Amino acid sequence: MDAASTDRAQLPRNMIENSMFEEEPDVVDLAKEPNLNPLESEEVEYEPRSSRLLVRGLGEHELDDDEDDYESSAKLLGMSFMNRSSGLRSNSGNYRQVQEGLCPVPSVRTVIVSIVLVVILVSVITVIYLLPKCTFTKEGCHKKTHPMEQIYPIATNGELFPWTKSRLPNYIKPLEYNITLYPNLTTMTFSGKVNIKLAIVENTKAIVLHSSGLQDIQANVTLTGGAIHSPSVLEYPTFEMIAMVLSEPLVKGTECLLTIEYHSNLSSSYYGFYKISYMNENSSSRWLAATQFEPLAARKAFPCFDEPAFKSTFRLKMKRSKEYIALSNMPKTNTSVLPDGLLLDEFATSVKMSTYLVAFIVSEMINVTANVNGTLVSVYAVPQKIDQAQYALNSSSVLLDFFSEYFQIEYPLGKLDLVAIPDIQAGAMENWGLLTFRETTLLYKENSSSLMDKQSITKVIAHELAHQWFGNLVTMEWWNDLWLNEGFATYMEYFALQSKFQDLNADDNFLKDRCRALEKDSLQTTHAISTDVQSPEQIEEIFDDLSYIKGASILQMLNAYLSEEVFHDCIVKYLQDHQYGTTKSDGLWDSMNLVTKSKPDVKNIMKSWTQQAGYPLVTVERKGKEVFVSQERFLRTVNSSNATGNSSTLWNVPLSYTFGPCEGPACFSVFLLSQKQGKVVLPSEPSWLKFNVKMAGYYIVDYGQDGWDALINQLQNNHTVFAASDRANLIHDMFALSSVGKIPLSKVFDFLSYLVNETDIVPIRQALQQLRIIQSLLAKQGFLDMASNLETRAFDLLSHQINKQEWTDNGSLSEQELRSVLLDLACMHDDIYCINNATELFNAWRTNGTHLPTAVRKVVFKVGARTDDGWEHLYNMYCTSLSEAEKMKMLEGLASTYNGKKLQWVDVCQSSWRRYKITGLSHCYPAH
Repeated sequence: MDAASTDRAQLPRNMIENSMFEEEPDVVDLAKEPNLNPLESEEVEYEPRSSRLLVRGLGEHELDDDEDDYESSAKLLGMSFMNRSSGLRSNSGNYRQVQEGLCPVPSVRTVIVSIVLVVILVSVITVIYLLPKCTFTKEGCHKKTHPMEQIYPIATNGELFPWTKSRLPNYIKPLEYNITLYPNLTTMTFSGKVNIKLAIVENTKAIVLHSSGLQDIQANVTLTGGAIHSPSVLEYPTFEMIAMVLSEPLVKGTECLLTIEYHSNLSSSYYGFYKISYMNENSSSRWLAATQFEPLAARKAFPCFDEPAFKSTFRLKMKRSKEYIALSNMPKTNTSVLPDGLLLDEFATSVKMSTYLVAFIVSEMINVTANVNGTLVSVYAVPQKIDQAQYALNSSSVLLDFFSEYFQIEYPLGKLDLVAIPDIQAGAMENWGLLTFRETTLLYKENSSSLMDKQSITKVIAHELAHQWFGNLVTMEWWNDLWLNEGFATYMEYFALQSKFQDLNADDNFLKDRCRALEKDSLQTTHAISTDVQSPEQIEEIFDDLSYIKGASILQMLNAYLSEEVFHDCIVKYLQDHQYGTTKSDGLWDSMNLVTKSKPDVKNIMKSWTQQAGYPLVTVERKGKEVFVSQERFLRTVNSSNATGNSSTLWNVPLSYTFGPCEGPACFSVFLLSQKQGKVVLPSEPSWLKFNVKMAGYYIVDYGQDGWDALINQLQNNHTVFAASDRANLIHDMFALSSVGKIPLSKVFDFLSYLVNETDIVPIRQALQQLRIIQSLLAKQGFLDMASNLETRAFDLLSHQINKQEWTDNGSLSEQELRSVLLDLACMHDDIYCINNATELFNAWRTNGTHLPTAVRKVVFKVGARTDDGWEHLYNMYCTSLSEAEKMKMLEGLASTYNGKKLQWVDVCQSSWRRYKITGLSHCYPAH
């Protein structure tokens, strides 16, 4: 990006020299205060050197270079100045004669003089410190009223740019954008004109807004009375800003119209207004233009106030050639023919929204449609893949209806488009009314896509549709609260699937994602989910698992604590309170407290989760019916002795727990641990105790040796007493604690011995993932035999289940996923039964085109690609396949070859996957 990585700017030498004061600063030293930005100055007071010398003391060696200042200041204070070179004069009359070895006793006169001098010195210091805003100089006492001068950056034309901060000023607000664009897919350029209606909040001569990479900018300003002014246009690329400077100020309370014309090149970076090439059904190269504006790229398509808080309405007109169609956020209202033969599409005025949600596409796509309660839902794809769009249309129709009813706010736009982009950087993007997707996250092909593919596609659609309310209707005020958008959308994607698509096992998938977030959040490099960000680099960095999954996890924890009914009322209240506006985290908690009447105080509970990095380790100690719990931050460090964070870091932890043997409602309860330590009293002494029921909470638990032994015994006797999510939770926590030396690894393997009886994918997947982490570490350290032994141990524990697997698509999603995981483990272990079956299926597919079961297709491809002939055939099929789901499985097979030289050829294939270069990884999943 063009923006600097920090808010500091390299200032020209003449600017530095002109900004210097005659008196050097004492209160603030910029060299020692790196957090002070010279371009974002506050009023800082300075005091002269002579005054500082008096305040700091009159040390002998401090004054060598400034004796004149010292003498003048001393005279000013009524002190007689003594020449330091004369030294102390000896006067025998001042001292009594004493015996040798005894200390001389000062005379009464000397004592009196010393006391007087001390009194004078104390008086001087008192005067200096107590007189308000007074600094003593040679000229006397002066009030310190000299603020630091603003240091303005230099625009590209050499003039001073009239703004010093990386965030836009608030003295002008956009009310309405009217944008006309012409993307030329022959020259790969675009021209634009934007009219922005502005409200003047404070008197100003400058209109400052964002612009990046736009060329030949011409602007004028039309005042309310019709007068037109041609302002000077200044550019400051470091902050991606431009300023329109007028000769006369714009008056507070008035409105004006800013008109800007410009042109630019279509981007090749998948960011901003970018171009994409793809192959059509005739293997000819075609082009389309699309947008990706989140977080900071609307400014690359048109000058704008590109911050979430500057919401406005938008009206778009798009010029295009006849072979293309144009799409935008709102429905198209009119198409006309221009004198040059181009078509002009006009779109309805949008609702109020942030700039990063604006979107437009020019392409040759076609669509399938459905009407959902008066909203036209369409799924667009390139013509040769439109047959894969029907599932997305059906599922999005169900989800749109569900969200409208659940949020009690109707979807506000007249249409909803979902577009499968042949090449896109993001997994998907929630542009209001014009959702864009990577093809593999939207298109589903029968007999080629698996149930796991269906789960992934439905999740992504649900996530982006949830954003139409959380993010679009109600938007975070600034990117530091990104989790309000992404955490809620992630939570609602799982909630919606569990509500409307129960067969897709959303809860199991959510647990796997929570474990991944906990791993990252235990590192020293983690951050709070509500964290200060300013620079573009910082903003990009917070689009991570913490903003998405930790945000969703703490919402699920709050749901479990409040109850689903109360939580539902809270989020409806939040949406109603802030619709079409922006808010901060406190806005969410305030709305919730209105529902709960601050009992419980949601803001007080949840601030500890949003404003602090990391999460707590809860330690449990049982003494009969009494259970003592304590919390500390869990921190994964190189030195296991430092595996806890700051002891003062506390969370409000809703501790859910169950115990056995027990029956009835009393077996489950919740205790809010808000202090360092707490105590729970059970109705009876338990044989085992389990906290964090179904892993609904965002914390880990250490039960101590006796507590873990009790859980292990119960698992080995009857593991079905615990839900599958509880079993996976125990596996996760044991491995986490062993990684910092709190539990011996031998104890973990004792725990895993129960897996011989395990039949559920959730704990098996968690155990295998944890074992593979250790196996990878051993292999990297050169302990290959130990790594192999660990794989053998996992295979032996699960061999009974492996032998029961069939090479079919029979069963539920959980059964198919378990089949894929176990057979993959067996073939990686070179189990002869697995290798033979996979090879037989691969050869039948290669020679006869025999259908491969989708649940085991990835395993078959990975085994088939071990031979040169098999790899070449798989590569050729990958290059010609139209099924994105199948290509993903092929890609994993190609990447699993033992011949690393073959990997370089994958990128040669001219397909929609050309960006996913194989780098030796065993898998490549698209992010979303």
